[in-house]
This record gives sequence, structure tokens and C-alpha cells, in this order.
Amino acid sequence: MNAPAVIHGITHDPVHFTVPAQACDCHTHVFGPAQRYPFAAGRLYTPGEASVADLLALQRHLQFERVVVVHPSPYAADNTCTVDALRALGERARGVAVIDGTTTDAQLQDMHDAGVRGVRINLETGSVSDTVYAANQLKWASARVTPLGWHLQIYTNLAMLAALQDVIRTLPNPLVVDHFCRAQAALGTRQPHFEGLLDLVREGKVWVKLSAPQRISSAPNCEDIAPIARALIAANPDRMLWGSDWPHPGARPGVLRKVEEIEPFNPINDGQAINRLAEWVGDEATLHKILVDNPAILYGFKN
Repeated sequence: MNAPAVIHGITHDPVHFTVPAQACDCHTHVFGPAQRYPFAAGRLYTPGEASVADLLALQRHLQFERVVVVHPSPYAADNTCTVDALRALGERARGVAVIDGTTTDAQLQDMHDAGVRGVRINLETGSVSDTVYAANQLKWASARVTPLGWHLQIYTNLAMLAALQDVIRTLPNPLVVDHFCRAQAALGTRQPHFEGLLDLVREGKVWVKLSAPQRISSAPNCEDIAPIARALIAANPDRMLWGSDWPHPGARPGVLRKVEEIEPFNPINDGQAINRLAEWVGDEATLHKILVDNPAILYGFKN
């Protein structure tokens, strides 16, 4: 077993199980340097720097060979930082972009050539609750990226997902939902709309990222998430993904976000996080699906 490692100022536990070859962290971000990649004026927060070198250090410590870089909201639809990171990472990496009405077909093709395989619609960070707007965003994004074979990724909550379920079932693209679809750990598996998420997962229409549990739990070691995670895995292990959410941006409870100040990343132990996944899963075959097989299918990794 490897030893603890300090990466980006955070100590990460050693991994306590045999990580399968070609395991993939399906949710990470790269930020900065700000002088080269300026943030959008309308951003909700200002992150610090998190480099490709730091990301690779985490990959080595977790014993992962593949990674997905998800374009973060402070850059709006300027994907330059994410695309440059993909080119630096090479064949081990895939990406998820953010687009808007100014994004051209040529830019989409350039991103595809760099390794982008999906487009993200972030409703949660901006507290979007307009279901008509959300449905139109899904349909518009689908029309733009279906010719490239990309999937859609959405960051939203259970109530919004329930309102969008009819639209989701008509989309030709796979739909990935981030961070447990914001199911609240303390409310358990009987909370409103959780069964609707399970239905979409059972149908194979929705993929779920078992990522960033600290966003939905305040319990020590996120111990109250286990019933939710296990219910999702049992519903359809072929539609589960795992992501660290490194370097862990996100507002802290009770702390006002100030865009004029650099917001610290959350001090999350990713070694502990991946060990927790192994405990939720409990068997090697299912763990291999979540870490290797499912990402290879969704992101088009070559064997």
C-alpha cells in the first residue's frame, strides 16, 4: 500500500484496495494561471490555481490512469483552459465543455479533437429553478452536440430532474447528473423525487456521478451517504461513475462568496473518498464497472 501524500496542500490517505488498471476519475477541474486564462466577469466565485501538474500528482497517488476534466463555471463558455489541459494530459484525458450561443461548430470540432466528449449545463451553481428554461437548454445543447456523439451533463437537484424527466426521456444523448443529483444524505432514500432518479437510472437513461459527497452531507466521513450510494448502485451499476471533484471548489455553509477575493478550495481527502467508494460497492466486479468499464463507454477511451 502507498503512503499518505500531500497534494495541493491537502493530505490524502493511501488507497486501501487494488485499483484496477485504467481506472478513471470522472470529475476534476483545472484552474489558471489567471494571467493566461482570465475568468468571466459574471462569475459567482474566484478560484485559486489548480494545475495539470497537481492533477497528475493526485492521479499517481490514487493509482488512476484516466481522468475527465470538467469545464468550471468561472470561465463561462471560454473553454481554453480546459482544452489546453486536455492537450497537455493527452490520451489519458477526456473533457466536458460549456457552450453558449457564441460557440461555433468549428470550436466544437476543435474541442472534440482535443478530447471533449460532453457538454455541461450547470443549473445548481446559479440556483436556476425555471423548468422551461432548463428544458430548453437541454434540447438546445442536445441539438448542438448530437452530431459529435457527445453526452449531456447536468448539475441540478432532484426536484428539477423530476420536472425534466419527460424531456430527458426524449433526448438522443446519454444524460449524466453530477454529485448524486444533490440528494440530501440526511433525508435518506425516501426523500421526495429520489425514486424518480432511481427510475431513470434503472431505465439506463441517466448516469450518476458518485462524486463530491461533502456537498450533500455534513456527517463525519459522509457516513450517512451510504444508503443513497448503495441504492443508486443497486438500481443500475452500469450507469454509475466516480469522480473526486478535485480541487474541490464550492461555497462553504454560512460563508458569503465574494467574487473579488480568491475563494479557498475545500480541504477534501481524496484517498479517503476513493476508499469510501470501495466500501459502498463491496465487490471487485462492480467496482471495475464503475471505475473502468463505464467511463470507457461514456467517454470513448481506447483500450
